[in-house]
Amino acid sequence: MSSDEPPETTPESPFHQEPNARDEAPQYVLPLVVRIEKAEPPARTDALETAARAVLVMLSDERALGDGEWAQAMRDWQDARIRKVVRRARGAEWRKASTLPGITVTGKSAEVRVFPPVPLDGWPKELAKLQVSGTDLDDPAAPGAPDPLAPVLWLNPELDMSAGKAMAQAGHGAQLAWWDLSEADRRAWRDADFPLSVRVAARAQWAALTTSGLPVVRDAGFTEIAPGSCTVVADHPALRG
Repeated sequence: MSSDEPPETTPESPFHQEPNARDEAPQYVLPLVVRIEKAEPPARTDALETAARAVLVMLSDERALGDGEWAQAMRDWQDARIRKVVRRARGAEWRKASTLPGITVTGKSAEVRVFPPVPLDGWPKELAKLQVSGTDLDDPAAPGAPDPLAPVLWLNPELDMSAGKAMAQAGHGAQLAWWDLSEADRRAWRDADFPLSVRVAARAQWAALTTSGLPVVRDAGFTEIAPGSCTVVADHPALRG
């Protein structure tokens, strides 16, 4: 569904749920649209992984950096609260959304288009009319074990999130990992086309993950779950202690 904000570190964190100076800046949102056709909806885990990769593709795109055409919008977005909202589209809605400036990222069964940040109250009409609800997806088969050499975004096993909400949270986790990486590690991840997995952590594993020093996403509680809930731990090999 939609997203909010995550974790701890400094009081000025763009994800921190408590009021801080970032609230005074104009608020922007990063729109993501997932294609959900009635006859062939994507698998849930693939949709989550594709959304996370879409956020990374946007963060690293040359148009989002330096003097690129999307760079100012990206800076404005990252100077305020980091918000992501996932909407769904199919058929003509998807085709119209695909005409707007953005990047489509394709997974095994999922397609997600990410757009440059827009003002919180200034969505393009082609995106504003898309539904936030209705992003419930299933996995036709249990996802296998993640690649231990690739990044894993671990989901809280005790939270029940819609696919759209979980997609936004996976995007938060990917972004936190990106921010914490060195330039060399970012470049290596990008050059490999951002391999990653999204998995639900084992209950016995979750407490250790949240205290491991890896980036932790804490939700602001605007939708679905309680404020301050830990939703994702971003486990990138380069960040492991």
